[in-house]
Order: sequence, then structure tokens, then C-alpha cells
Amino acid sequence: MASATTSTTKMTRSRNLLFIDIETYSETDLKTCGVYRYVDDPAFEVLLFAYAYNDDPVDVVDFACGESLPSKVLADLANPRVIKIAHNANFERTCLTKWLDIYMDPAQWECTAVRASTLGLPRSLADVGNALGLKEDEKKMAIGKRLIMYFSRPCAPTKTNGRRTRNLPRHEPEKWALYKEYNKQDVVTERAIFHVMASAPETIPEEHALWCLDQKINEGGVLIDTTLVENILHYSEQYSDRLETRARQISGIDNPSSFQQIRKWLRSKHLDPPSLDKDGVKQLISECKENEPDVVEFMQIRQELGKTSVAKYDAMARALCHDKRIRGMLQFYGAERTGRWAGRIVQLQNLPQNKLKDLDLVHQIVRNGDFDLLEILYESPMDLFSQLIRTSFIARKGKTFAVADYSAIEARVIAWLAGEEWRLEVFRTHGKIYEASASQMFNVPIEEITKDSPLRKKGKVAELALGYQGAVGAMKKMGGEAMGLTEDEMQHIVNVWRGSNSKITELWRTTENSAKKAIAHPGVSITIQHGITFQMLDGTLYITLPSGRALAYQKARIERIGMRSSIKYVGQTPETKKWETVDTYGGKITENITQAVARDCLGAAMLRLDKAGYTPQFHVHDEVIVEVDQDSAEADMERIRDIMRLKDVDWLKGLPLNAEGYLTTYYKKD
Repeated sequence: MASATTSTTKMTRSRNLLFIDIETYSETDLKTCGVYRYVDDPAFEVLLFAYAYNDDPVDVVDFACGESLPSKVLADLANPRVIKIAHNANFERTCLTKWLDIYMDPAQWECTAVRASTLGLPRSLADVGNALGLKEDEKKMAIGKRLIMYFSRPCAPTKTNGRRTRNLPRHEPEKWALYKEYNKQDVVTERAIFHVMASAPETIPEEHALWCLDQKINEGGVLIDTTLVENILHYSEQYSDRLETRARQISGIDNPSSFQQIRKWLRSKHLDPPSLDKDGVKQLISECKENEPDVVEFMQIRQELGKTSVAKYDAMARALCHDKRIRGMLQFYGAERTGRWAGRIVQLQNLPQNKLKDLDLVHQIVRNGDFDLLEILYESPMDLFSQLIRTSFIARKGKTFAVADYSAIEARVIAWLAGEEWRLEVFRTHGKIYEASASQMFNVPIEEITKDSPLRKKGKVAELALGYQGAVGAMKKMGGEAMGLTEDEMQHIVNVWRGSNSKITELWRTTENSAKKAIAHPGVSITIQHGITFQMLDGTLYITLPSGRALAYQKARIERIGMRSSIKYVGQTPETKKWETVDTYGGKITENITQAVARDCLGAAMLRLDKAGYTPQFHVHDEVIVEVDQDSAEADMERIRDIMRLKDVDWLKGLPLNAEGYLTTYYKKD
């Protein structure tokens, strides 16, 4: 197991490093389409290539003005003894692979953006530089953004620019010289960031191997059912136009989306609802059912238009490469607190579920473009489209998807971490944790708790809400109030759940106390069960996981208010995306550790799957989607499930993992 005290300083000094930053041009929007579609554009080219070996001065190769890479640099781009370093290295790798027609092996590259995420730092070059005290001149950054807009994107034709659609170096030589300086400065900045981060604990080798696999998965991509996507986009546009036309006919309103115009129309009918949000519209429809049919129809149209978001289909159409595949949908270490992946472009992590019993029928009707039939059979076509999003991802001809998912992995991991034996026994046997939890809490034989039992529902809400020190507020968020539970009843459930899971509640206290001890005694290692270690180094709290990977909490400190103390650190919050002070506590730290261990299970499984020839097409949460031959699909499915159980992984000894699976020619939630 790697130690949090291991330093990379000596290693980085002994290696031959090549720092790289490039500036490019494409007529495809990078932000909305991703780098793979960006380089797939016929107009794509690399304009500038800034580089520096080790601590040497930075040079810039001006491709746009006819310069070529020095032969040594060209050779070293394929030399495994030279480590190539870039910030967001996926961009440089992908662009240079296309531009030079030489595959950039990820094993030879390191990404300072990923490294920053592993250390609990922001991901962008400017933000991580600021967080490390390497503040950039904001005026210079603003100029850089304007130069990118000027040279790296198409421009609008005007009289003053000769009606050209692209700005070239010869059009503004002074600006071009400034762009080259900007390109050079990015290498200086990324190199400074690299050296500052080199003094932090070393990343374990398995993490770099996993990043390399992530690059392989992203560049392989997944096939898209373009017929389905195109039919839905075409119909959706027509359907929305039809609804809006009808809404105008009913109300006389020019813009049926204007709250101001809608309110004016409603007031003319002596109606003034407090809100026109989702619940407000429902309430208005209910009140107007008897005597205001035009209001009811108008509001029902608004409800339907609210379902007409086809953003994910738009994203698919934008990001589609020439071979009908989408690439780059996964962001490695996208969640810096746990190391989980984040979604990009189509946002795989928040796909709507498909609950249609006749999904195959709806799928076929839409592929056939028979929307008249669809409107006859179903009340809301737009709702159906959200359930069809997953089915846009398809296997190639003669192939099928083997979809394997870790069942209840977080519940299994937290039970294992805490040593909650009765829960572990549930997962070793029948696996019915909701029923077992209700049985424990309410002293009812598990055989009496059926799938539709109110006790099972209470057990489910408790399991989803309370594992990480949640209380009544968490139960409300998980649907406690919707079940008709009062606050007193929810508090009772909280109490009995904690009483029947004393090892887990003890784990909350242990993690919080260990973190506080480590913060108060820098350099001292505090080790708890499964080798989890807390250590404060250079102002950062590191929590080393069973896998050897460490979570990082920057500038961790203890704040005392009266007799109480709390843990604070500096991080980028998901809500604001700002670098600011964050509070944490035992339950939250336990959640971070649990989700991080679950992520490490998935990572270990994917590395083994890839080695066995089962490289995932993509993955979502704790689920992998692998393309296999139809002829051997059943056997492949069983082998994939067996690999995912990770029986031979020493640091997971005693964790009862299980992977469920199914076969499907298009992706869906079984």
C-alpha cells in the first residue's frame, strides 16, 4: 500500500519531462461538442505548439506560419522514456494524434489537471494556479481569451474584415505575436504547477493505469442510433410548434412562454395564481377544471412544452463523429472529493430512467417515424422521449451489450468498513437490505415484509437517507413526507435505524475524531479499520483508502465555537463551483470514503475487464457496458460478472461484492 508520505520530488527530477501546450483552430465548438468531434472537423488544425524540456526555456513552433516540429521533439512524442505533460492532456493527446497522424500513447503522458483533482484542487489552469498561490495577471488572461476568440474560431464576415470567415496571422501580426506569448506562458504556468504539486504524496500506479484506460474508453466511444435521434429531433420541433400555435389561438398571447403575458391574460379572467411553477400549474388546472376549459387546455400545453426538452438528443447530434460514434463522454476524476467520474456532453450520470413496460414497442414506433400512431397510443410523446434516451446507445451489428451493475455497492461498502456484521450477512446471502433493515428496526420477521409492505418502504427510505449521519431532513428529501410520515415518525425511524446500526454510527465518530487528531498533529498517521489512514501534510489532510489511493482536503483546520469543534477545508463546491471554505463532519467523511472505495472497486474491475478483453464502451455510476459477440454473449456475461466480484483483490478481503447483469442490443435500465 502506498504511503501518504511518499514524495515524487526525486522521481520527477530524474525523469526526462516534456511540457506541452497547443493552440488550435476548428469550426466546431469545443465546449458543446467535445474534443473528438472538434478534431473530426475538416477545418481542424494545430496553430501553435509551445514546449519545454525539464527546466529549459519555452519554445513555440508556429505551424500556422509554416514552421515544423524539430526532429527531436517529433521523435520524443513517441518516445516512452520522455514523459509528456500537459494540463487537460486529453486535449493535447487527441489533437496531436489527429494533426501529426501519430498515436499519442496515454501511458507516456501525465495530466496536471487530473493531478490537481486528486489533490482536492480546482481543475482549470487559472484556478489551480490561484489555489496554489501562482496568481496570473487577470488582464493577461482576458487578452488570452480574446485572442482565442480571434484566431481559434471562425469570425463573422463584415465589411471591415473583407467579409472573411476566419482571422489569420497575416491579418493582425501584432495580435499573432501576442498569441504566441500567451501560448508560451501557459507552458510556464503548467510547469510551475507541476513542480509545486510534485512535493505532494505520490499517485499510486493503478491510478495512472486507470487514467490510460479512461482515455482508451473515451477515444473508442459508443455507436449512436442516428435514425432514432434524428426522428425525435425532427418530430419534437414540429410538435412544439404545433402546441405553441394552439396556445396562441387559445389565449391571444404572442409568446406563450412569457410569464408576464400569461399573468396578464389570467388576470383578465380574474385569476391570479401565486406561482406558475410546476406545482402552481397543477393547482390552477385543478381549480379551473369546471368553468375555465381554455385555461385548463393552455396550462396542459405548458405542462407538455415543459417536457419537450430534447437537450440530450441535441447534444448527441452535435457531438457525433463521422462514424456515428460519440466520444469523450466521461471525465476522469470529475468528482475531486471521491475520484468518481463525471459526465460530459450527454451527461451519462443523470440519464432519465426507462420505466415503460412496452419499451421495445415505443422504440420501434419512433425508429419507424410513425408519430401519428405514437400520439394515438400515448398521451405524452415527449415524456416517452426522455425514457428513450438510453436506447440511443447501440451495439454494432452482430454484437450486444453486456450490462453489469454492482448491486447496492454503497450499502455493502459501508457495512464492510464499519464491520456491521448483520448487514454483511444479508449481502452474503439473500441481499434484501430494505427488508432486512425494516426487520431489524421494527422487530418483525423478514418473511413478513413483502415487496409492497409499508415497512419495506420505511426500510428503503431509512437506508437511502440515514447511512451518512442523515436525520429527519434527509428522510424528507428521500420521500419520507410523500409517504405520509410525520416528523415524529421520521425521528423515531432515525433513532431505531441508528440503534440497529451501532457499528456504522461508531464509524461516523471514528472518522471525525481521526480527522481531527490528524489535523491537530501534523505528520502523525492515524490508522483505523481496513488500513484507512489520516495524515496532515503541508496543510492538507490526506485520507489513504484501502486501495492505497488518498483523498485530499486542502487547508484543513479545526474551528472551535464554545465547547464544540468542526472541521473545515478549502474546496470547490458542486453548487457554486467556487474555491471556498467547506464544512465537513464524520458522516460526510464516511460518505466520501465509502463512495471512494466503491469507485476503486469499479476502477479495479474495469482494469481487469480490459485485460481480459472486455473493455467497456462506457460506464454509468457503478455499471459497466461492454460490447460482446452475440454468439458468445451468455458466457461473456457470466465471465464479466465473475471478474467484477474482485475475489482475488487483497485490499477488498471480506467485502461481499455482487454484480447483476443482462444483455441488450441497445442500452436501457433493466
